[in-house]
Amino acid sequence: MLEIINRRFFWIGILLLNVLGGQAQSDSTILSYEAYLVNILNYHPIAKRANLKLELADLEWLSAKGNLDPTIDSDWVQKSFDDKRYYRLFNNRLRVPTKYGVAVVAGYENTQGVFLNPENTTDEFGLWNIGIEVDILQGLLVNERRTALEQASVMQDIALNQQQIILNELLFSASLAYLDWQQFFYVQSVLLENENLAAQYLDITKESFLGGEKTAMDTLEAYILWQDAISLTNYNNVNLQDSRQVLENFLWFNEVPLELQPLTVPEDYRREIFTVRDVRNVRDLINTNPIILEKLNKQSLNELELRLKREKLKPKLKAKINPLLATRDNLIPTYQSSDYKVGFEFSMPLFFRSEKADVKMGEIKIQDGELDIQNKQNELLNKIESNLLQQVILRDQVELVARNVAGYKQLLDGENIKFQFGESSVFLLNKRQEKYIDGRIKLIELNLKLNSVLLKYLYYINDLVR
Repeated sequence: MLEIINRRFFWIGILLLNVLGGQAQSDSTILSYEAYLVNILNYHPIAKRANLKLELADLEWLSAKGNLDPTIDSDWVQKSFDDKRYYRLFNNRLRVPTKYGVAVVAGYENTQGVFLNPENTTDEFGLWNIGIEVDILQGLLVNERRTALEQASVMQDIALNQQQIILNELLFSASLAYLDWQQFFYVQSVLLENENLAAQYLDITKESFLGGEKTAMDTLEAYILWQDAISLTNYNNVNLQDSRQVLENFLWFNEVPLELQPLTVPEDYRREIFTVRDVRNVRDLINTNPIILEKLNKQSLNELELRLKREKLKPKLKAKINPLLATRDNLIPTYQSSDYKVGFEFSMPLFFRSEKADVKMGEIKIQDGELDIQNKQNELLNKIESNLLQQVILRDQVELVARNVAGYKQLLDGENIKFQFGESSVFLLNKRQEKYIDGRIKLIELNLKLNSVLLKYLYYINDLVR
């Protein structure tokens, strides 16, 4: 019951849209291309899936920021034996990292016991410390924390690119399905007209035969032509039903798939439903394509990764400076310049073989990415230039065929008058009709081929979703 209500609600909405646009008819409902796309963007599962890319990228960013979260840890250990407290150790530490190789550290120690290690001994009030740790060589300006943040930022751009790619591919496939539906629907109307004309000629031929003006062969010929017309109509009707089913794959409402109503029809095929921008420089369009943008952003990830690998060719040298604060009777920590803890940590592989290999692999990866981008840009440039040429040729073809169809119509009307007066034959009339019907079908196909070429152009320049 819920599915039925949802479907009815959607079709009521579509009907209202068409009535407001002046497109509603008394015997049918026009599903406009615009309303069709609105439905897809709002309800299709793949369109919703595209939005998940952005949510995942935001979570990647949040995860990368987590590397800068302050951490706190505590240790407490006590040993008692033979009625003696050997030791009790309590340590509490706070560490605040930054995106550079500097971390602020602070802590508190309090120890008691008979057998304490002298270096751990504190008075009864404990010992405070606060200071910094600095990576002097490797990790000062370039490190995992900073690189993760920068990569997460790039990943957000990649998520936008991927979302756009998914939507573009969805709308491209959906638009092709709509154009197929348009073509078979309007070809069907032409073929039905062809069938009606053939039926009229058969009736006229039968009357002429009964009146002694036509032979039985003429009647048989007219009958065969009528049967051929019916066969063409039936064959196209199969394609029309298939195209409707393909179109229904893209129609959803509130997670429920929809079905086209029997009287739902596409809008007029003669209307160019795609608006193309006038662009002077084709090369300016290439880098707006999300496929290219995704590759460029992935190349940025590779460059960040290579920068980090090169950083690891440096030795590790960390300096630790911790002033110590003692607590006296007044419980207020005090500091003396002679109270501090300082140290250095140094490490370095002797040959750097792994690090050098990682850098070389990173350089090759970037070189491979650059070649891939160049190849894709060239492919896209050739497709756009070829598409622009096809647009010009097809527009000229549409105008030429439209003039021819008008001429075929005049010839058919003239031949029809001659036929009614017995001055023509079914054969000649059929030839005129064939030319007229074929011309009309070709005109429909050319108009929709032009729209298909315009659709590809918008897909190439990333202008399908506005």
